[in-house]
Amino acid sequence: MFSFDSPAAAAGTLTLGAELTVNRLGYGAMRLAGPGVWGPPVDPAAAVTLLKRVIAGGVNFIDTSDAYGPHTNETLIAEALYPYPAGLVIATKGGLVRNGPDHWGVKADPVTLRAACEGSLQRLRLDTIDVYQLHAVDPHVPIEESVGALADLQIAGKIRAIGLSNVTLEQLDRAREVTDIASVQNRYNIYDRSSDDVLRRCEQLGIPFLPWFPLAMGQVAQRQAVLAKIAHAHQASQTQIALAWLLQRSPIMLPIPGTASLAHFEENLAAASLALTPDEYQLLTAEL
Repeated sequence: MFSFDSPAAAAGTLTLGAELTVNRLGYGAMRLAGPGVWGPPVDPAAAVTLLKRVIAGGVNFIDTSDAYGPHTNETLIAEALYPYPAGLVIATKGGLVRNGPDHWGVKADPVTLRAACEGSLQRLRLDTIDVYQLHAVDPHVPIEESVGALADLQIAGKIRAIGLSNVTLEQLDRAREVTDIASVQNRYNIYDRSSDDVLRRCEQLGIPFLPWFPLAMGQVAQRQAVLAKIAHAHQASQTQIALAWLLQRSPIMLPIPGTASLAHFEENLAAASLALTPDEYQLLTAEL
């Protein structure tokens, strides 16, 4: 069982759905795929070592997708961590299709989603997926049909909680007319706050919000001025300050920074215990 006084729990906990309580710093596994998020990791042994360290650091929420690889990311997680420790929550997604590196297509009709879920269950060696997310809204399929398929899978015991990814406020509200939504994962970071309206709705409803691209893939480290000054004051990196800002942005925020580097993971983990002063938080919020 995971300890809630571990490094990953320094920022507190969140509960997804009715029963999935996790430490409020998770791990996004996408970066463990090959170049272009295609194929297995360049160094599989190092990826396994990193995943084991993620667990040892108290991270008990891992986010993946059948599209990462495709499929190889889920297989890697099972190879590294199965049998899973009690309390580990694995979230995966369906609805994107791949035909090459850096190519992403959307296909989220009910038949495709049911097949995707069955594939994820097999690769992750699970009978029930803790959190299954609609990876993107298919422009050719009403979101009610996509989410309805996930609701059917939940009734069948294949899914414990249903999440959404890459949705607008209107799409979130429509999905909630179909079934309970346990989480929302949208692009969000200190520079890109275009999902502020979705975040606020999630706050009103108590739905955990998972910001993907939380560090803007290195763009944080390229910025200086205010961010650099605050980082210096805390003897921290700019990426740690950016994660600390996310954690203070909202009590329902569940960052899932991803990396293939053990050193970068340790850096991200330490951010869970970093607290900005109210003035620092306001300065970052206003100027970046």
